[in-house]
Amino acid sequence: MNVQDAIDLVRQALWLGLLIGAPVLLVGMLVGLVLGLVQALTQVQEQTVAMVPKIVAMAVTLAVTLPWALSRLLEYANDVIAAIPGRL
Repeated sequence: MNVQDAIDLVRQALWLGLLIGAPVLLVGMLVGLVLGLVQALTQVQEQTVAMVPKIVAMAVTLAVTLPWALSRLLEYANDVIAAIPGRL
């Protein structure tokens, strides 16, 4: 295995991590922005009002996207394991 192969593996792993984490992070950000706007408009500054809906929304998003994320991870792992004999 040369340096370029190692760089490619790390690049693919980082890209896959970003791709898998993006839906949960985007939902958390969008819910946080909406709740922040509602809190600013109503002048309710309670932290639990913002945290509980964000956690619930992120958990639901994770539950919905989990099969897709696992299939992507398994596909990447299979590709890496299948490529081992060619890289030695």
